[in-house]
Amino acid sequence: MTDPTNTSDPTGPADPTDPGLRADAQMNRDRLLEASAEAFAQTGADTSLKAIAQRAGVGIGTLYRRFPTREDLIEATYRNETTKLCRSAATLLESLDPILALRKWTNDFIDYMLTKHGMADALPSILAAREGLRASSRSMLHDAIETIRTAGIEAGELRADVPAEDVLMALGGIALIAGGEHDRALASRLLDLMIVGLTRRD
Repeated sequence: MTDPTNTSDPTGPADPTDPGLRADAQMNRDRLLEASAEAFAQTGADTSLKAIAQRAGVGIGTLYRRFPTREDLIEATYRNETTKLCRSAATLLESLDPILALRKWTNDFIDYMLTKHGMADALPSILAAREGLRASSRSMLHDAIETIRTAGIEAGELRADVPAEDVLMALGGIALIAGGEHDRALASRLLDLMIVGLTRRD
């Protein structure tokens, strides 16, 4: 498995764990990425790195050893959040009916987009410099939706005439509208409307 912070890997988001790390080092890395995602979503990409380290319960030196620059941390956070969200699609289906899994996943997608929005000033240049990262992320998100969509069609719960690409575009629109209005509750209401539209009606 590759390190998500390894900029020599052209394949895009990768495994959020690194088998080369000791367990305590991996735990610190995971905590830093979780703390950075929360901080970027709340206060943007310019948030204090010292504050992120404190939120994660580690020293600033630990942060800089893993992520020498702010851009390194932003990229790793983006990769980690994308990977976690996409992997969760199959996991949700293990315990939820497809419609409920889709509703939970789309809600998590909005939270993911809010994190991405918090990194908006810095992320475009990272995506532009990192060949294949944007396309790979979109492909992963498409496949995650397709996983739930296929299960829903097979269960007779979801319409078969709406492709995963359309669902992804609709989600992007909801995130854009709700983000522009700074209204998370609006996103939830729009998601409910979208799920109704995707539900099979015989």
